[in-house]
Amino acid sequence: MAETARGSVGAENAYDADAMRREKSRNLKPLLRMLPHVVRYKGMIALAVLSLMLAAGATLAVPVAVRRMIDHGFSAENSQFIDQYFGVMFLVVLVLALASGGRFYFVNWIGERVVADLRERVFSHVISLSPAFFETTRTGEVLSRLTADTTAIKAAVGASMSIALRNFVLAAGAIVMMVVTSPKLSSLVLLALPVIILPLIIFGRMVRKLSRRAQDTLADSGAFAGEYVEGIRTVQAYTQESRGRTRFGAAVETAFGAAQSRMRMRAVMTVLVIFLIFSSIVAVLWVGAQEVLNGTLTGGALGQFVLYAAFAAGAMGEFSQVWGEVQLAAGAAERLTELLEIEPAVAAPANPKLLKQPVRGEIRFDQVSFAYPTRQDKPALDQVDLNVKPGERVAIVGPSGAGKSTVFNLLLRFYDPQSGKVLVDETAINELLPEDLRSRIAIVNQEPFIFAATVADNIRFGRPSAGMEEVRAAAKAALVDDFVSAMPDGYETELGERGITLSGGQRQRIAIARAILRDAPILLLDEATSALDAQSEILVQKALEGLMKGRTSLVIAHRLATVKHADRILVLDGGRIVAEGSHDELMQKDGLYADLANLQFTGASNGNGNGNGNESGGGEA
Repeated sequence: MAETARGSVGAENAYDADAMRREKSRNLKPLLRMLPHVVRYKGMIALAVLSLMLAAGATLAVPVAVRRMIDHGFSAENSQFIDQYFGVMFLVVLVLALASGGRFYFVNWIGERVVADLRERVFSHVISLSPAFFETTRTGEVLSRLTADTTAIKAAVGASMSIALRNFVLAAGAIVMMVVTSPKLSSLVLLALPVIILPLIIFGRMVRKLSRRAQDTLADSGAFAGEYVEGIRTVQAYTQESRGRTRFGAAVETAFGAAQSRMRMRAVMTVLVIFLIFSSIVAVLWVGAQEVLNGTLTGGALGQFVLYAAFAAGAMGEFSQVWGEVQLAAGAAERLTELLEIEPAVAAPANPKLLKQPVRGEIRFDQVSFAYPTRQDKPALDQVDLNVKPGERVAIVGPSGAGKSTVFNLLLRFYDPQSGKVLVDETAINELLPEDLRSRIAIVNQEPFIFAATVADNIRFGRPSAGMEEVRAAAKAALVDDFVSAMPDGYETELGERGITLSGGQRQRIAIARAILRDAPILLLDEATSALDAQSEILVQKALEGLMKGRTSLVIAHRLATVKHADRILVLDGGRIVAEGSHDELMQKDGLYADLANLQFTGASNGNGNGNGNESGGGEA
């Protein structure tokens, strides 16, 4: 299991590098991988194809009418015949208009529907990936693939594909009718086709390569912008706006340069293809004119051939332009496919076990060793043995980087250890569904995440099925009700992105209410009261005391005063448990705990006693 986890983590970490180094296919296979999303809408596809064929048929009928009119002339005795022809032409135009409108609607509907499904699939996959993936991949890069790349595919599946199919059918029909009209002239045109198609293939490959580069550079600039906007307070506090403008400007210019190269290549391809197409047609028409003069071809037949040749040339010329869009979409599909092919480092077992009911909450670490993927040379935990009894309250203390948050990360199975096992109620957690395991755990982080939603929705994140009365009860227990009641819309107040309208203490109290509402048998508190003032901390600590009763509780704390009454205190240092016992027992041992306690309780070091020690929940050494 550990080897599998390491392999998956390695695959996730190599994601960005592999995306750039990987040999790119020179065809439309990445787009073909999107077909499962398209073929599920067979009814709309049938209507789109029917509309396409009707529109193409109506268009191809026009030259036949032109030939008949030219060959039969415009004499007075043929006036009734001409009237009938123009009446039929009116019906043909009506069919063409209705079919073209239907083709546009049906094909674009398919494009919008497919992209909506694809976005849902990509988002669902992304949020299933383990934290190891996000350690090495910027959020902006992922969002670019979710938005810009799917939009490129929408253009291909919708408008571009519609135009490409229309022109393909029109060109094919026109070529068939050219052969029917004049096999000799058509053979000359067919001989010229390789001269036209070869540049299209060569330049198409170059355009696709440049399209990939343009999309990657655009994603880089978007990722940089997202990072700066997310950290705007730090940027402005350190007056780094000018540096940000310079770096973003450089990134944008790089993206523009890549896009410019792609556009230049597409322009050259368009010029060359159109020149070759129409030059070939001019040469063929010269031969046709000679046949008319020799009497081997009628003027109407030559006119019909000219129109079909124009249809074929126009369709192929327009197809050469659309081809660039299709190549762009192929590059986007390739990027999305790379993302969808990444397997989560933490995967659900093939035959998952179920925790026995009721869940007692016993926790055991058996010889657990673990190093974060980005720091394989520095173990975060080293041969850790830990046993927490059901309902026991255990505090974990130690200097920053000792491995405290790593215990939480492994218990939540955000990562799998390289060796050893983590068990809950004597069941190895890698044999459980991650969702089943995590549903038994409530956590309050040192820096809780507040969503851009209402107060009620943020609290209800702990248990979405909870009613409003349960939400209020949890809020009152966490001292949230007082400040929320003063808000204009109460519990329906929108909190803004990351809860920007709240103070640090208010955000933490909402996170505590979320944990209270979850009502899980295992409770994880990571400096849960660090952002509260002294008065609120006393009251919330009382709420937490009630919450922890009857639950297995693990408490990470830098302020030792908050854990003096724990059943047991574990002291971590360098990824190892160096001591354990009650507060009094550890003070008598005169070890690391006693040193930390003396520093805090005597006030000799404010740095360790103000609760500002920081330990990253996602990447602790």
